[in-house]
This record gives sequence, C-alpha cells and structure tokens, in this order.
Amino acid sequence: MTEQMTCFDVETSDEVATVTMKRPERFNSMIPEFWTELPSLIRELDSSGEVRVVVLASTGRHFCSGMDLAVFGDGDSATSSKDPGRVGAMTRMNVLHLQETFSVFEKVRMPVIAAIQGGCVGGAVDMVTAADMRYATEDAFFCIQEINIGMTADVGTLQRLPKLIPEGVCRELSYTGRRMPASEAKSVGLVNEVFTDQETMLDAVHEVAAEIAEKSPLAVWGTKQMINYARDHSTADSLDHIATWNAGMFRSGDMKEAFTAQAEKRTPEFEDLLPYRNGVSGL
Repeated sequence: MTEQMTCFDVETSDEVATVTMKRPERFNSMIPEFWTELPSLIRELDSSGEVRVVVLASTGRHFCSGMDLAVFGDGDSATSSKDPGRVGAMTRMNVLHLQETFSVFEKVRMPVIAAIQGGCVGGAVDMVTAADMRYATEDAFFCIQEINIGMTADVGTLQRLPKLIPEGVCRELSYTGRRMPASEAKSVGLVNEVFTDQETMLDAVHEVAAEIAEKSPLAVWGTKQMINYARDHSTADSLDHIATWNAGMFRSGDMKEAFTAQAEKRTPEFEDLLPYRNGVSGL
C-alpha cells in the first residue's frame, strides 16, 4: 500500500516483507482501521509476486493487546432500532469480515511468520494462530481474553488452536483465560523457538525468512497449500489433491535450476510468481 497507514509500517528487502504494528502507545490494539489495512496490505504484497515471505512484527512492550473497544461499539447506533433478525444477520456478516482479516494469511501464496514479544492477547491470538509459524521472546505470553469479558472467541482461535496444540491444553486456556508463558507455548508446540529479547528474535526470524525466500516460490506455495489442505481434510483426499496440484504445477524449470545450482555450488535463482490483480493474472 502506497498511502500512509494508521496501524502498520511495511519494509521489503531481499524478497522478505516485514509488516510491523506501529501503535505501541496503545499496545497495538486492533482499532477499526486495523481490520481494513491488514488484509489489504497482505493481499497487495501477495499480488505483486515479488514477496516470498512476510514477517509480522510489532513495536513496544507488547505485541498486541487485541481488539479495541471501538470495534465492539461500531455500528450500535445504526442497528439499535432495527429488527432483531436483521441485526443478528448483520452481526454475523461483521464477524465473518473480521475472520477474513486473518484467514487471508492462509490464503496468500507466501508463508507468514509471527514474531511475538510481550503480551499476545485476545484477537492477537486469533491473528497469530493463522500464521504459518510463530516465534517469541522470553517475556511473551498468550491469553484467550474473550472468556474473561464474557464472550466466546469468534475470530479463529477456537478453530485453529486445537490443531496447533493438545486439545486439553487448548480447552484449559479457552475456559480459564489464564496467561500461557512463552516457555509453555514452546513446550506444547505453539511457538517454534523462544529468544531472550526482541532484537535477537527478529534477527533469527529474518534468517529463517531469508532461507525460505531462497527456495522456489512455486514449490513453497504448493507446500503451504498442501499442509493447510491436509489439516482440514482426510489423508486420502489430501493425497488426491497433491496429485492434481502437481499435475498442473510440476512443469516449471525450478527443479532443474535447483540441481544445476547445487552442482555449481551456488544459490539457485528462481523466478518470482506471476502478479495478479483482483483475481486476474498479470499476463
């Protein structure tokens, strides 16, 4: 996005885009602008075809304090006098809109890596569970805050977290609203690694991102698609899906380039993915 954003800064280097939340004075709470800016910028990075990995980072003491109260109150005055059925239908549409903000992480062609320091609370858990990988600092903690304010989490945590950590642990966190420290998050598999401080974490995360960016972006895209598909389907269906995928996608020169580079003891050079706009390819 070329225009100035309220909630994010974006920096791209060596085919890795770092998307940084920039409202530390408000603990990077998810104000109304957040929910339009994030999916738009992630889709724009994807559509260029030039970005191979996204690193989602933050500023200040805490990664993100979750949904801002302004989001909960948005639209109340417009719906207070309307038919309850219509109000309920509109509420459903609003929740689906919020869900899509994070579902876009799974739909884009490149991996999204979350680098978490301090608190990751409420909606922030919805957000990071949609990422491909998570890394954290020693002071990081995770809290499913919704139960503490009398509501059921509805933007993705309860759907994705049970597939990332043991179900019993997920249920405990969801029912109690307690804080899970980074050390426990690593022990149950929610985060890949824990680091002493944010600077060390970001250096390590960018090393991982750079290694991924050196691979064939078409192969990485296919791998991401297959892992996500297998998570939500049977083994038989997933095997059938990869067979169909490779029947169409396994035609590039990337494998030849990988073997040639290996023989020549150099880093392979792969073409970017093709750009697209509004679902139409850039051909």
